[in-house]
Amino acid sequence: MKMRLSLVLNPLTDSTLRLAKQIGVTDIVGGMHTSEKEPVWELLPLLRLKNEVADAGLDLTVMEGAPPMEKAKLGLPGRDEEIDHFCQSLSNLGQAGIRIVCYNFMAGLGWLRTSSSTRGRGGARVTSFEYDSIRHARPTKFGTLIEEQVWENYAYFMEKVLPVAEEAGVNLALHPDDPPLSPVFGIARIFTRMEAFDRALEMAPGKRHGITFCQGCFAEMGVEIPKAIHHFGDKGKIFFAHFRNLRGDAYKFEETFHDEGDTDMFAAMRAYHEVAFDGPIRPDHVPEMEGDPDDRPGYTIQGRLYAVGYMKGLMDAVDAVTCGNGAAAFKGR
Repeated sequence: MKMRLSLVLNPLTDSTLRLAKQIGVTDIVGGMHTSEKEPVWELLPLLRLKNEVADAGLDLTVMEGAPPMEKAKLGLPGRDEEIDHFCQSLSNLGQAGIRIVCYNFMAGLGWLRTSSSTRGRGGARVTSFEYDSIRHARPTKFGTLIEEQVWENYAYFMEKVLPVAEEAGVNLALHPDDPPLSPVFGIARIFTRMEAFDRALEMAPGKRHGITFCQGCFAEMGVEIPKAIHHFGDKGKIFFAHFRNLRGDAYKFEETFHDEGDTDMFAAMRAYHEVAFDGPIRPDHVPEMEGDPDDRPGYTIQGRLYAVGYMKGLMDAVDAVTCGNGAAAFKGR
């Protein structure tokens, strides 16, 4: 079995779907707008999205993001209603044949960067982060939360959600906190180290409980990426992967092109092969290249085209080495 090259398309149109097919992508990672007025991923829109992707010869296998769940993360009144909406969405995903949801438990704020105009190779714009610039920031309107409070909220959430996911046949792929630091603006973040994922998986054991292995976030933690892939992949707990490279650590880093950061990307790709990962894997947080519109930092189309080509090359190289075909070409590895 081979991992499945996947892509986020924004916008998702007939043209971008054709482009994805032309460059060898097999799976699409979808998203769907929700709000407090429309808090559920409803079945009919999911089916229409699934069929639109299928008509292009591709498979919609992952939904990223989640219906509103801020109250659930913060432990506020109204969290039970939010969790119920999340559970309804899981049931609808299962009926639509979409088997993975990538979600996070970052309370108060999502993924965080302090700049989206840092210059990388050849002047490409990249996102970056410096903790010192927010270290002493005041708490947000949500106040403060300590780690054990967030753990209690996560346990409460999983107790209600995991049985629904098991019944629906939908894999819950937990994304790390990005960046993996705690606290941020007064609110603790709990998924900032590998041991936290072990704790989460042990606290709510189940076939459908696993992780999104975001290489960038784990690299920011300072772990050795191939070992981390084996740690979770040998247990079959990597449901989805974000292929990302950067320079630095959680306190100060900048995104890079996939071929120039601190992570040995060949070794990472080889580790996925060794653990027999056969799920979707997508490029994540690419530089904004010449000619890209300046409207979606990290997700511009030309940067992702470059990343997909690089990933396909790595996949072929790993196949050559591990299967003994053309291994001489990669003797130096």
